[in-house]
Amino acid sequence: MSWSFETDGEFQEQLNWIEAFTAQEIEPLDLVFREPGDPWDPASPAAKAMAPLRAIVKERRLWACHLGPELGGEGFGQVKLGLMNEILGRSRFGPSVFGCQAPDSGNAEILAHFGTPHQKAKYLQPLVDGQIASCYSMTEPQAGSDPAEFRCVATRSGDEWVINGEKWFASHARFAEFLLVMVVTNTDVPIHQGASILLVEQGTPGMKILRNAAVGPYVESGDGVHAYIRFTDCRVPAENLLGEEGRGFLVAQTRLGGGRVHHAMRSVGVLKKAMDMMCERALSRTTKGELLANKQLTQEKIADTYTQILQYRLHVLYTAWLIDKHKEYNREVRKEIAAIKAATPKVLQEVVYRAMHLHGSLGMSDETPLMTMWANIPELGVVDGPSEVHKVTVARTVLRDYDAAPGLFPSYHTPTRRTAAMAKYGHLLE
Repeated sequence: MSWSFETDGEFQEQLNWIEAFTAQEIEPLDLVFREPGDPWDPASPAAKAMAPLRAIVKERRLWACHLGPELGGEGFGQVKLGLMNEILGRSRFGPSVFGCQAPDSGNAEILAHFGTPHQKAKYLQPLVDGQIASCYSMTEPQAGSDPAEFRCVATRSGDEWVINGEKWFASHARFAEFLLVMVVTNTDVPIHQGASILLVEQGTPGMKILRNAAVGPYVESGDGVHAYIRFTDCRVPAENLLGEEGRGFLVAQTRLGGGRVHHAMRSVGVLKKAMDMMCERALSRTTKGELLANKQLTQEKIADTYTQILQYRLHVLYTAWLIDKHKEYNREVRKEIAAIKAATPKVLQEVVYRAMHLHGSLGMSDETPLMTMWANIPELGVVDGPSEVHKVTVARTVLRDYDAAPGLFPSYHTPTRRTAAMAKYGHLLE
């Protein structure tokens, strides 16, 4: 049995290049293209700026590495993808330049597994190539985190499905070529047996975007990328059902597990960026006659930050390793995915706040990236399921490995155990 925390030399060279390329070519995009949809909207001026960078990435065979060679990717495992995303997370443009941006990356996997030949020809390759955008629409305004409260239904009518209902926070719907919409197709069974996913093309009659919300208060009202949608007798062909009817959550799992790991590793990139700023500030700012870096409370903040990031990073990489090992989302894998998902907003909150605090008023302003980081933290505690739900998953899985005490007192009851121990070894005291 062997243990190793090393990355093989050849891939480490790739990671070194990705790090330099991200810092020199990609991070500057954040300062120029600042509209909410810029990294994902093919019609944005940012797309022209990304085009030559994407060409370089493709030439180095680092494009869409989450996909297999049959789709133009490298078929990397989750550990390699995690190490890449750790770097790409330093810029909101990073994933788009490397062809692994959400939700397109997960939607491409769903299409690859469940799409018809026509759907693959029309949407999959353009999506993989970054020429079009897509949307994954699941949340509903009244349902919160409880799918059992979903009311957006689709009924079969001849060779069509007819959709009625509303969807909320449908990211990128405004410029998506198609949407993957979770709908209830059987109201007589539990939701996990009665939900399905339908492909809805942009411009389909009966689909109307009511408004577009944004994360945080920094965007003009209605100019965000998270759509509030109403479906009114919206008809789509029967063949637009992805996977089997009633198996929508199974189809969705194709995209969720790995996506949560990638979210977590990109969060590591954000955390490291916040720590970089914290340390530079501590070495640059003098107060009360000495550098901030020489003050013990500052040192405590830096030490706590370093330790938290390392612990979180190793947990995320361990989860990625488990996925690569088992090749499926079994109980243990799901437990760790849920655990890192629940940990993400908390570690971000603590680290980013420390960095902001050490910057004083500058950290609260729009003249550092810190407030943007801060505004995005609550979103990560809600998307792909709220932290509380993931904690319940972790707890239930952990408890399966334990049994209740066999008698009145717990198994670790000291007097009971001492009696048994004395019976075994007590004679040696005489």
